[in-house]
Amino acid sequence: MASTETPAGGAAPARRAADTPFRRFLSDFTDSRLAVLAAVLLVIIIFLAVFAPWIAPQDPYDLAVVSIFDARLPPGSQSMDGVTFWLGTDGAGRDLLSAIIYGLRISLSVGVASAIIALTVGMIVGLLAAYAGGRTEGLIMRIVDIQLSLPAVLIALILLAILGKGIDKIIIALVIAQWAYYARTVRASALVERRREYVEAAACLGLSHARIVFRHILPNCIAPLIVVGTVQTAHAIALEATLSFLGVGLPQTEPSLGLLISNGFEYMLSGKYWIAVFPGVALLITIVTINIVGDQLRDVLNPRLQK
Repeated sequence: MASTETPAGGAAPARRAADTPFRRFLSDFTDSRLAVLAAVLLVIIIFLAVFAPWIAPQDPYDLAVVSIFDARLPPGSQSMDGVTFWLGTDGAGRDLLSAIIYGLRISLSVGVASAIIALTVGMIVGLLAAYAGGRTEGLIMRIVDIQLSLPAVLIALILLAILGKGIDKIIIALVIAQWAYYARTVRASALVERRREYVEAAACLGLSHARIVFRHILPNCIAPLIVVGTVQTAHAIALEATLSFLGVGLPQTEPSLGLLISNGFEYMLSGKYWIAVFPGVALLITIVTINIVGDQLRDVLNPRLQK
């Protein structure tokens, strides 16, 4: 009678064969409890930012509901109407919790929008440099090197001094300040893929250059782009907060977390710490969670770092 027992090593290969790429990615990502916690916090932050008008206790920029008599109240205080300000109020009498939620919305919008546009521009430039080679690659990479040698905050300050304030202006400044990071990353990955046999085979088949670049080379450069995009989104949020703190970012009618910190900075020495500290903590948590998620994505998506 034939034995029905499964060989000792048969179950594991069968399970590995049944695993989908997404399941393997999810399993590798959840190996780090810190990364899972950061991802959960990031989802909560994004949820608060997207649904700010429905979640925030108060519209902090509606003059009909904001009273100057409630200005600079400490955390847990109540207004004359009996409304509790759990994080206190700022110098204009706005509920600080509501202002932070709305500030998250603007900071994330600016950071994500600028990162997506900069990624698109840098991706196209990096692919062009890697595929064209020769003088074209040399010229493009020298421009990238010059830009990367300058501090991003300096480039953004110069551009905003010319363009002025506004969400669209600061997005343009952040894109110009950050596209070179994506271009260098894509170019490095594309150079490796360009030497692969499948690219030579596609060229021998007479496929167009655009099809070879966007259908064959680009998909194999997505993993490092995701990692750099995540990290640069956090950098864009921090850079926007820095510019708003310096007073050259967003206008007072569209305050982000950086502008909230700037508005509360003048009260730090008078003991009203909450006006600047709580927005600063919200900004810190946002940036740290995005960076932790980005670091874990780097470890998961880079085969050389796999154990």
